[in-house]
Amino acid sequence: MTTRRVIDPAGALFGLGLPLVAAAATLLLPRVWESRLPPRIATHWSGSAPDGFSDPVSFSWTMALVILLVGGGCSAIAALAPAMLMMRRYMLVLGLGVTGLLFTLGATVLASQLDIPAEQAQLPMWSVGAGVALGVAVGILGASLLRDHRVRRTATARPDPALPRGPVELPIVEQVGTGTRTTLVLAALVLAPAVLVCGAARSWWPLAIFLPVAVLVLSLLRFRVVVDATGVRVQNLGMTAVDYGLDEIAGAKVAHVRPFQDWGGWGLRAKGRGRYGLVTITGPALVVTVAGGQEFTVTASQAERMAGALNTLADRR
Repeated sequence: MTTRRVIDPAGALFGLGLPLVAAAATLLLPRVWESRLPPRIATHWSGSAPDGFSDPVSFSWTMALVILLVGGGCSAIAALAPAMLMMRRYMLVLGLGVTGLLFTLGATVLASQLDIPAEQAQLPMWSVGAGVALGVAVGILGASLLRDHRVRRTATARPDPALPRGPVELPIVEQVGTGTRTTLVLAALVLAPAVLVCGAARSWWPLAIFLPVAVLVLSLLRFRVVVDATGVRVQNLGMTAVDYGLDEIAGAKVAHVRPFQDWGGWGLRAKGRGRYGLVTITGPALVVTVAGGQEFTVTASQAERMAGALNTLADRR
């Protein structure tokens, strides 16, 4: 089946619509609260004392532009239907996390100075954590609604005879990336600074920043690869992130992959047009080529078995 959709509706709503709404609301607040705000508001603090001031309208314009450029700039890729689904999901969560942080911070900076002199304003640090947590939560919701609209073409020939063949004992399932022990160690390393900051600030808000960031980072290091009679797919965060059907697979092979030398780092990588990699270790990797022109590489200890099964299934197709 061929899909020619250019825009993913859910991606456009969450990746473009929400940053625009947040920016518009940020511009509207100073007008709604105009009679209750001081002529110049505090926008920078040294410790607990404000030492920088700005016009409320200028401040709101600055925040709105940053929301659009940074938050919207990251999440906009979610609207591009032909782009890789996993990449669109991560960029949407990241972009809306930034959008939530900036909007909540800007709104609470204004709200905290209603009906008081700017010199008495206190920096609402809790809004930073609340904004990140809210933005990431909405981003995950939006990510679950995204769909893979890439062009799918049916392979018309058998895989090259030189490619590996093997017994078809399905399903072949492998958890790739960091193990449970390593994941717990990395989580502790990420969360330890948050605990220290919480102690210093005597507040919970740093955890609201570090926890979503930790989940997002660690999710890039743990995946589930499944090869069965329908093809090959990669699952992450409880969702199918990569899915290549058997009817479109042109061939599968095994390669030895070095993350930094071959792909420039760990995790989800892109290398040229249509070449994607999910590399978490140095070692064997399954390399799948599809009739639509994409090539997908995923490191797995059972790469030889996976490639053999896929090519054998494609022969029978």
